[in-house]
Amino acid sequence: MTANPKQARIADLIRQATVIPVLTIERLEDAVPLARALVAGGVRTLEVTLRTPVAADAAKAIIAEVPEAIVGIGTILNGEDLARAEALGARFGISPGATPELLQAAAASRLPFAPGIATASELMQALADGFDVVKFFPAEQAGGIKALRALAGPFPNVRVCPTGGVSEANAATWLAEPNVLAVGGSWLCPASDIRAGNWAGITAMCAKAMKTLKSA
Repeated sequence: MTANPKQARIADLIRQATVIPVLTIERLEDAVPLARALVAGGVRTLEVTLRTPVAADAAKAIIAEVPEAIVGIGTILNGEDLARAEALGARFGISPGATPELLQAAAASRLPFAPGIATASELMQALADGFDVVKFFPAEQAGGIKALRALAGPFPNVRVCPTGGVSEANAATWLAEPNVLAVGGSWLCPASDIRAGNWAGITAMCAKAMKTLKSA
């Protein structure tokens, strides 16, 4: 267990989630019904990525109107993004990678934060700045479970949320790894279902996934 209080908080949030859907919201009007559909299916911890013009407003709407959701901000690339996430009232932040400047800003911030890493050198830099809970990204493309196991050798106390190439087909395999707290992915809310407003379908998919993965 990490001794850093912020890292302990994000470790607990991620561990309780099992699966964190990575949400790229194109239309603001989709934000609240999407979040409600996910929560209804048992998926409460959400990563709203800062990849679209409406992302910040979408996160703000979900935080205000879906109190059951635990909203984090993803695709944090710099200190400005980090400050936006904190101002929105996000519960945590996640980045796909990390620069020294971002790690320093995150260390000084009150927001629980998991930097993205793909290599041993990147992980060493994250650890040097106090981060032992990280996002392994892009997980499959960066070597998959073999790479994760290799990193676990010299870094046995690091806890990971793999994202990138994680799917319904392999999520349980990733979750079986002892250093994995949860997995991230977008398969629970396909873009086609969001565009079609297929909220019932998303809820059903989430309920099935949570039942299967928690029992596994």
